[in-house]
Amino acid sequence: MNATIMNALPDIPRLYTALCEWLACLVYLAVVYRRAKRIWSVAVVTLGLPMMIALQYLGGIMPKKLWTLGMLLAFSGMYLIIILAGKLGKREALYLTARAFVLAELVASLHWQLVTFLNIGWQGEGNRLLSVGMLVVTYAACFSLAWLVERNNFSQSAPTVPSRSTTVGTVGITIVTFAMSNLSFVSTNTPFSGTVGQEVFYIRTLVDFCGFVILFAQQEQSRRLAMNAELASIDAQLQSQHQEYLQSKANLESLGRLAHDLKHQISALRVEVDPSHLAQGFEQLEASVQQYSAQQHSGNPVLDVILTSKTRTCMDRGITLTAVADGKLLGTMSSMDIATLFGNALDNAIEATSKLADPESRLIRLALYSQNRFVVIRVENYFASSLQTDTAGNLRTTKRDKGNHGYGMKSIRHVAQQYGGEISVRTKDHWFILAILLPE
Repeated sequence: MNATIMNALPDIPRLYTALCEWLACLVYLAVVYRRAKRIWSVAVVTLGLPMMIALQYLGGIMPKKLWTLGMLLAFSGMYLIIILAGKLGKREALYLTARAFVLAELVASLHWQLVTFLNIGWQGEGNRLLSVGMLVVTYAACFSLAWLVERNNFSQSAPTVPSRSTTVGTVGITIVTFAMSNLSFVSTNTPFSGTVGQEVFYIRTLVDFCGFVILFAQQEQSRRLAMNAELASIDAQLQSQHQEYLQSKANLESLGRLAHDLKHQISALRVEVDPSHLAQGFEQLEASVQQYSAQQHSGNPVLDVILTSKTRTCMDRGITLTAVADGKLLGTMSSMDIATLFGNALDNAIEATSKLADPESRLIRLALYSQNRFVVIRVENYFASSLQTDTAGNLRTTKRDKGNHGYGMKSIRHVAQQYGGEISVRTKDHWFILAILLPE
C-alpha cells in the first residue's frame, strides 16, 4: 500500500530543470577536447537552450505514466547538444551526457531544496529579485565548482575515448542514481524512501551527490590508468635509448682502438715497402680508417657518442648530417635524458630522410646553443610527404604497429618538461623543425 508524502513540496519548475541540464552540458563541453570549431559550438549551444526548455515543457504535459519517456527526451536533448557542439564520437558523447545528467539532477535538487527551506519565492510570496538572485548564485557556484573539479579530469588536447565497459558502467550508475533519487516520488513504502517533503529532497540531493562522486572517482581512476600505461611505454623507450647509448659507446671504443692499431701497422708497412702504387693504396686505406675513427667532440661525452653513432648511420644511408653543438650546456642533464632527447630526435629525422628518393635532399641539421638564458636544441630534416601530428604536437608514427611506436615525440616532451622546458614542432618549405627549449 502506497503512502503519500506529507508536506509535499512542489515540483522543480520545468524552466529551472531545462536551464540546469543545459548548463551541465556546457560544463563538460568546456573541459573536454572538441573537434568542432568554436563558432559552430556556440551556435549549437545557443540553439540548445530553447530546445531543452521545449522538451521539458513537452514532458510536463505528458501523462504521469509517460514520465520516464519525458526524462528520456531530456537526456536525448542533452546528448544532441554534446555530440553536435563538440563533434564527438557516439560513445564519448553518451559517456559525457550521462555525467552531465547526474550533475544537472544534483544542482537542480540542491537549489530547490535551499529555496523551499529558506522559503524564497516558491509559493509566489517574497521578493522575486531575491528568488532570482538565489537561482543565479546557486547555479553559478555549483557549476563553477563542477568545472574546477572536472577540468583536470579530462584532456583538452586529445579526445576522451572511454572503453565500452566504462561507458556501460557510467550509464548504469546514472540510471541507478536517478532511480534511487526519485524513488520517493514513486512509492514511500520502501526502506529507501522519504515521507516528508524536505526529507524527500534531502534524500534526492544526497543520492545525486553520491552518484556524482562515484562518476568522478571512476573517471579519475580511468585517467590514472591511461597515464600509467603511457608512462610505462615512455619508460620503456627511455630504457631502450639508454641501452642503445651504452652499446654504441662500447662499439665506438672498440672501433677507435682498432683504428689506432691499424694506423700504426700502416706506418710500419710504409717504412718497410715504399713502391709508389702501394703507398697510394695505403694512403687510401688510412683515409678510410681515419674516416671511421673520427669522433664528434662537442664537450659532452654522452652527446659525442650519440652524434658519432648517428653520423655513421647517416653515412650508411647516404644522409648528410651537419651538427653544431655546445655539449657543455648539457652538464646538468643525466646521460639517459641526453640519450632520449637526441636519440629520438635524430632517429625520427633519419627515418624520415631515408625515405627520400633524391640523395641530395637527404639532409639533417642539428644545433645546440644558448640564447636568452635558454638552452636551444634544434633538429631539422628535409621531408617530402605530409606531416602528421596530433593536437598536442606529438608526431604520429607512420608505422603499421602504432601500439608499439609513436612514443618518440612523447618521450622528448616528457624529458623536456622534467627540466621545465617545452618543445615545438613546425614545418617550413619542406623542412621539419623540432625545437626544444630548456631553461639554463
